[in-house]
Amino acid sequence: MGKVLRLGVLLLLVSCGGNYSAPRNLENACDILDERPKYHDAMVRTEQRWGIPIHVQMATIYQESKFIGNARTPRRFALGIIPMGRQSSAYGYSQALDGTWDDYRDATGQRGARRNQIDDATDFMGWYMDGTERKLGISKWDAENQYLAYHEGRTGYQRGSHQEKAWLLRVAAEVGQRAKLYQNQLAACGKL
Repeated sequence: MGKVLRLGVLLLLVSCGGNYSAPRNLENACDILDERPKYHDAMVRTEQRWGIPIHVQMATIYQESKFIGNARTPRRFALGIIPMGRQSSAYGYSQALDGTWDDYRDATGQRGARRNQIDDATDFMGWYMDGTERKLGISKWDAENQYLAYHEGRTGYQRGSHQEKAWLLRVAAEVGQRAKLYQNQLAACGKL
C-alpha cells in the first residue's frame, strides 16, 4: 500500500507541475510547434488578438527563455559565494519583469495570468508589442526593433539606450534573423 500511495502522490505532483523544459529542436519552428501544439494555439490567438506574427513571437521567446517556461535570470553573488538574489525579476517564457507583468494584468483584466503559462506569456508579448507599435511606430513585423524596445523598455528605446550597447544590437539582429528563419520554416510546413 505504501508504494502505491507514493506512486500516486508522485504522479499527482508531476501532473500538476507542468512541463517547463524546452522543446527538443529549437532550430526548427515547425518541430517546436509539432512537439508542443499548445504553443501554436497560443500564438495563433495572440496573432488574432494583437496582430503579432507567430514568427516574431517565437524569435522573441527563443531569445528570452529558449522556450523554458520557468526560466529565471541568474543569481548574483557577493564575494563570489554569498547569494544576493537574482539579477532581475524577469521570469517565464517572456521574461517579463514584475512591474511590467502587473501593468499587463491591470490593463487586460487578466489577474490570474502567469508568466510560466504559454497562453499568458504570448498574450503579454502581444499586448506589449501592440503598445510599442502604437507608441513608437515600430511595425509588429519588425522583430529586431520590437525586440530592442522589449528589452530596453519603450522609454529606453526612445532615448536610444540600445545604441550604446553593441552586444544588444548584435542580439537584436540575431532575433531578426531567427524571425525570418522561423517565418520561412512556418510557411513551408503550413503553420503561418
